[in-house]
Amino acid sequence: MAISVFDLFTVGIGPSSSHTVGPMRAAHAFAAKLVRERVAAKVASLDIHFYGSLAATGHGHGTFTATLLGLEGFAPESILPEQVQTRLADIEASGVLNLCAELGEPNPIAYAIADMVNHPLTVLPRHTNGMKLAALDADGVVLEQDTYYSVGGGFIVRDGAEDRLAGAFEEKVNAMPYPFRTGAELFAHCNGNSLRVSDVMLANEQTLRNTEEIHAGLQHIWAVMEECKDASLTRTGVLPGGLKVRRRAPEWHSKLTLQDPDREARFWQEWVNLVALAVNEENASGGRVVTAPTNGAAGIIPAVMFYATHYAPGADDWTQAQKQDVISRFLLTSAAVGVLYKEQASISGAEVGCQGEVGSASSMAAAGLAEILGGTPDQVENAAEIAMEHNLGLTCDPIGGLVQIPCIERNAIAASKAINAAKMALMGDGQHHVTLDEVIITMRETGKDMSSKYKETAMGGLAVNVIEC
Repeated sequence: MAISVFDLFTVGIGPSSSHTVGPMRAAHAFAAKLVRERVAAKVASLDIHFYGSLAATGHGHGTFTATLLGLEGFAPESILPEQVQTRLADIEASGVLNLCAELGEPNPIAYAIADMVNHPLTVLPRHTNGMKLAALDADGVVLEQDTYYSVGGGFIVRDGAEDRLAGAFEEKVNAMPYPFRTGAELFAHCNGNSLRVSDVMLANEQTLRNTEEIHAGLQHIWAVMEECKDASLTRTGVLPGGLKVRRRAPEWHSKLTLQDPDREARFWQEWVNLVALAVNEENASGGRVVTAPTNGAAGIIPAVMFYATHYAPGADDWTQAQKQDVISRFLLTSAAVGVLYKEQASISGAEVGCQGEVGSASSMAAAGLAEILGGTPDQVENAAEIAMEHNLGLTCDPIGGLVQIPCIERNAIAASKAINAAKMALMGDGQHHVTLDEVIITMRETGKDMSSKYKETAMGGLAVNVIEC
């Protein structure tokens, strides 16, 4: 396990981790390379190509605009939504991209989305989310060029960096007390050392940063999730993109506040639905969200954590320190399960369909909830397995290439599945017929067999059977 909890949970902007955050991160890395190699000032033109799913649904996912911002030197972790709107409006009006400006070496060049080249039917060997970037001087000589892949959850891979990354990966793994790639390894560590899943993940994290930094980082992740939800509750009107999807979170919140002023247990489902809906409406509008583990599935873990912090036995009497401990353990446990999906399968909708995004998030959330409700490691595994087992085969076919229909409601449904999976696991003794590894491998194989038209290409399913209006 060399994937950190802070690799899986990162702050970025919507609407997509693989199509927005990843391309911005790749473009930012390319711009940083131009500065590092001392050629930024010599760039006179850019040649950028997108392939496969990035090309097919890039417009609706904000891929091309995110790339422009990355080239200016903006990073998804730090850029604010208002900066996005300001810079994109200026680029569109002027036709000028201020290359590397945020990295301290501004070079204004004429470049716009219309100059980008799309190849929706061409898939590069490494991954369907491929992009090639080249910077040329005034004579047309290539100064730098790279190929990047956005492999899900905001993770990027650069061609030629595989050997270096493999070496760094091995070095990190060797330093960890409880390395794992599979569920069998993870739960063997737990059961062999009388540790909770969160204990194992924390011990490994402590080889990367100190304990105070870990807990502060986890509380920050939770705070951004809460800020995302709260921001959405204040916004009315319709979501951007042309589908005219009405924002429902503010209205639902007003109704629920009247129906359930004392937060009664019988209304938990409605509040969970609201949180998931609110987070994903904010994501769909390009707001600031946490990849959990992707933007398209960003509402599931916040919604289940809302359930944990409001409806767990004794939650009303928790001290601030107890609540913070619950939040940290929930996120650590969820991340440990997320590592298993990232290592053995995929969290990319363009690679395995929405089972890899919403399915993995539901599984992660179920594990986190099962642990903080007192589940044993075997019960935690069972909860994660149940949640994924009933998301197998889930396609990724958003209408208009927008992360709106069916994505927003799908998050609410998957959050409820996670809660139900945890409750089912806790009713048992941890014994189960299907292991988490087996269901992850099944998800991977199902995704491999799934037709490409159901994997974020806007070529099948709801994307073609529902008229955009």
